Amino acid sequence: MKTKTIERIISPQKYHWVGDGFRVNNFFPSNYGISMERMSPFILLDYASKHEFPPSETPKGVGVHPHRGFETVTIAYKGKVEHHDSTGSGGIIGEGDVQWMTAAGGILHKEYHEREWSKKGGVFQMVQLWVNLPAKYKMSEPKYQPVDNENMGKHNLENGAGLVEVIAGEYKGTKGGASTFSPVYLYNAKLEKDGEAVFDFPANYNTALLVIEGEVIIINKETAPTDNFVLMGNEGEEISIKANEKSIVLIMSGEPLNEPIAPYGPFVMNTQEELIQAFEDFNNGLFGELED
Repeated sequence: MKTKTIERIISPQKYHWVGDGFRVNNFFPSNYGISMERMSPFILLDYASKHEFPPSETPKGVGVHPHRGFETVTIAYKGKVEHHDSTGSGGIIGEGDVQWMTAAGGILHKEYHEREWSKKGGVFQMVQLWVNLPAKYKMSEPKYQPVDNENMGKHNLENGAGLVEVIAGEYKGTKGGASTFSPVYLYNAKLEKDGEAVFDFPANYNTALLVIEGEVIIINKETAPTDNFVLMGNEGEEISIKANEKSIVLIMSGEPLNEPIAPYGPFVMNTQEELIQAFEDFNNGLFGELED
């Protein structure tokens, strides 16, 4: 099996705030010249690296806003997030948990620091990943999949090297907790010092890594430290990751949709006409109701 190539290793340079609760680095599609098409079916990656929040009686976060045409995947590493949406769903995303929300035909939601966590404050670290929907599913019914850590697929690596948490797809027969509309693999590789894991994905799948903790060596060639994003080339299938110290690596790989992408703000459709319709539907109250 041919080894994949490393296209770029990117260290975070520029942060911005989403609301007042999420200090994020946007690895794609804007800050570093990586387009939605280049990473399809993944169309956005916001990474809130470790940041200390002081205690607050008023939870920080993002107020009510709409989405249509894609899915949001929120992965909690440190801290807790509370959320509510216009379907009546809501809950708390605790450390190690994942919220997989399918906005599809239209949804309103809000997300903020969980109230009790906010009162105490602490270190906050999260990832939000947007996954595009194939055109035929963009106007399907919204849904919500909680992927709690205790119910997540977990594959123990040999020789005590660590484990792989399978959020979506499968790894060596261990299946993930989330169902997807196109082929998507999403893992947390939790490696002990000197632990190694090997992954293989089709050559044409768009694949990337984000080092959440520690420092790793990719395919015995290049070192990627904490908070760095590694974009893999579309050649070969195999990736090896070895930890120089205890590490956590988020791994994403998916089959590109190869469909037109028409994005604007919180909507990602296939045509400008569909975008205009999304704004009209939102303005006409067709996304439901949710109090700020």
